[in-house]
Parts: sequence; structure tokens; C-alpha cells
Amino acid sequence: MITTTLNCATGTLAPYVPSGDAPWNKQRVIHLFRRMGFSASLAEIEAALSQNPSTLIDNIIDNAISLPPSPAPEWADWSISDYTDFAQQQPEQIIEQILSWIKNMMNDGFREKMTLFWHNHFVTQFEVYTCPSWMFDYYRILQENALGNFRDFTHTIGTSPAMLVFLNGVQSTVLDPNENYARELYELFTLGQDNGYTQNDIVETARALTGWNGFLELCGPIGYLPIAHDDGEKTIFGQTGNWGYDDVHDILFTERTEEIAGFICGKLYRAFIHPQEDEVIVNGLAQTFLDNNFDIVPVLRQLFKSEHFFDAYNIGTIVRSPIEVFLNFLKEGSFPYNDEGLTIAGYLAADLGQTLYNPPDVAGWPGNRTWIDSNTLTGRWQGVDYFTYTLYQFNPNSLVQLAKDISGNSNDPDEVAQSIVDHFIPNGLNQAEAYELATTVFKWEVPQNYYDDGSWNLEWETIPIQMAFLLQHVARLPEFQLG
Repeated sequence: MITTTLNCATGTLAPYVPSGDAPWNKQRVIHLFRRMGFSASLAEIEAALSQNPSTLIDNIIDNAISLPPSPAPEWADWSISDYTDFAQQQPEQIIEQILSWIKNMMNDGFREKMTLFWHNHFVTQFEVYTCPSWMFDYYRILQENALGNFRDFTHTIGTSPAMLVFLNGVQSTVLDPNENYARELYELFTLGQDNGYTQNDIVETARALTGWNGFLELCGPIGYLPIAHDDGEKTIFGQTGNWGYDDVHDILFTERTEEIAGFICGKLYRAFIHPQEDEVIVNGLAQTFLDNNFDIVPVLRQLFKSEHFFDAYNIGTIVRSPIEVFLNFLKEGSFPYNDEGLTIAGYLAADLGQTLYNPPDVAGWPGNRTWIDSNTLTGRWQGVDYFTYTLYQFNPNSLVQLAKDISGNSNDPDEVAQSIVDHFIPNGLNQAEAYELATTVFKWEVPQNYYDDGSWNLEWETIPIQMAFLLQHVARLPEFQLG
């Protein structure tokens, strides 16, 4: 069984310059928006085609940096004593926060795509820490640091209540240091497995991280208690002293700079470019990371502007996550949606293994091909079916408008079907027979003579059901799962 996807891309980190072999076209625009967010509307795609790619990417990043933090809900600082009925109010607040994040994904694509990336890096599980106030605090830290400095980000996330509870830091004292966070700090958050640290480094680091045990009630702030800290001498990465929390991060980011840069840039590459790393590209990104003292944005500018990113062999190479499938579909169709629809998108993603705020374990969602099995594949089909037939029932004109906009209001069913397929499929289809089948599905039960004599067009009352069946067919194509 094939478990990896061969990386055939040859482009470098040099800036992408449109050419006859690599034109700035709709395919590359959608590729950009899918990787840098949750795709784009028809109007956004059309506007992007008239822009310089480098300028467009700068604008996307600059706009994301300038966005204000998401407003805090009224319960953002609630402790357990602020609740009148925790059992009833807590689930309502969870749903509220998940919906708020999904709405942000639709409105502020790039920042929230990076927030989701870091959520799957600095993993916590809501089912472990349970408090909505800690959930919002965790999200706030992810969002505010997603485009900041990785060193500062790592320092901040470790003392968030969500992380302290999830990885047992709140239980770690001078009398009983807990190694969980120390181990994951190195193995999953900064260095990578077995990369530049020893078991003794973990043991000594756990001692240095003790003392974050100070809270008075559930869901309240968690502070530092000097009396619970181990103030003895420790040796970490060969450095000996009476180290504490700040010292651990100073030593880590001084003694293991290259390991950190390589590990993080490799993870960014696999998430945004291709499942199989290109060592030369990753090394180039890592050097940029080091040159900019672990600022994240310079790496992202270099990556997304590169000819490597726009190489044809990097388009449509990553299996989309469930939430990406559903939000991409709504965005790319310029379909209307409301809070109920986005809430359902969240439920559907959860049913397919992507419960926001609750990855399966501390390593996060493995992603790519692990999203697909016999059960989740049919679930993805059914999820798109739900949105398609909801549109057909309550807003059929949106399906008609999509057909007109994508095909240029063509009255040729072959052109309409192919334009829809190519809009939703990253690289189109490889065989003429596959397009012919899509056309057959699209023609539905309309007698052939109406197509032959040219009387059929996109004003016909049959268009909504024809489009619904075509979209159902497209969603079942294997290539639809790629982004």
C-alpha cells in the first residue's frame, strides 16, 4: 500500500513570476486561497486575477496581521462560582465558541488558517480541561500569536490554563515533578522526536517548570507559586544552574536553534505545500526563520511567494480536512449561509474526526490521507449533499447563479459541466470520459433534443436540480478531496 505521495515539484524559493509555463490563472489563485485560508468567493477569485501575486500575498498577510483580536464573550473570565448551572451553561458556551471560530474562518481566512495550524501544533483537549474560560483563553493565545514570534508563542502557551491542565503542569511540584509538558515541549512543540534532547533533559526540565499550581477555583486563573517550585540546581542541554520557567526557554532557544527552525519549517511545509518534505526548501525556510529571530511572518512570506509553492506539482496534493471541505464548498460557490449552517459544518466535521478544540491526542490530527477511510469518505459526500440540497430547497437561485458565473452563462451543457468540475477540482480531470460522465449527470432527464436544437439554457426551471446532481457527482470524485 502506498503511504506517501511523491513530491515531484522542482521550483525554488525564488519569487514566483507568472510565465507561459506557469501562468497566473484561476487554478493558481484558488490554490493560493485554499492553502492560505478556507478558499475564496467568485468575486475574490476574479479580483485576484488582476493583481500581482506578490502584492496579493503581502496584502493577505498584512491584513491578517492588522486584524483586531476576536471580542471576548461575556463568560471569558468566568470561574465556576460565576455559573448558575454549569452543566447547562457550559455546553452552550462550547458551541458558542466553536461557532464563533468557524465564522472567523469564513471571514478572516489566513489568520484563522494559521490559528488552526497552531491549534494542531500546541495541542490541548477541551474534554480534559472542560472550562469555557480556559478554552477562550487558549484560542486567544493561538490567534494573537499565530503570526507573531515563535519563541514568545512557545513561552506564552506553556502557562495557559488549558495547557497546564491538559499536560499536568498544574500538578507538577517540587515534591513530584510531572514530565508530561517537558517531554512534549521538546518532542512535539519545538525539536521533534529524538532530536537533540535526552531523557535527563526532560527530567531536569520538568523540575525547572514546577510551580505553576496557583488557582483558587475551577476555571479561574492559574498563577505561579514559588513555594511549589524546585529551586535546586538542574542541568539542561549541558547548562547548569537554578533554572526556572523563563530559563528553560532561554536555554532551549539558544542551544537548539537549528533543530527548532528545521522542525517547525518542516511542519509548515507538510501542512501548506506537500506531505513529503523537500529538504532544500525546508532548509531555506529554516535559515529565514533563524535570520529573523523566530518571527513567523518572514517565513510565510517567503513560502507563499515562492515559485515552489506555485509549482504545478504542489497543486492538489493534500487531502483537505473535514472543516476545509465544507467551508471551501460554501466559499467557492459563493453560497449563502447562516449561523445554523456553520454550526452544522462544525458538527459534520466532528463526526468525521475533526472536533475543534479536541484533537485525538497530544500529537494532534495526523492529517492528509488519515482523514479518509470507508466511513469518513461517505460522510464527506453526505455532508456536501446536505449543503447542496439545502441550497436547492431554500435558495435554488444560488445554484443557477453559480452555473452562470462559472460558465459565462453558456448554453452548452458540456461547457457548463466542465467549468463546474474545474472550479471545484484542483487539477481538473485526466480523462475525457470523466468529463463526459459529468455532462451526462448534469443533463439529468432533460430530453436530448433540447440540447441539440440549442433551446436549453441556464434560465430553465430545471437548472437547480441539474446543478444539485452535478455538485453531488463532483463531491464524489476522488479529486474533490484534494486541496
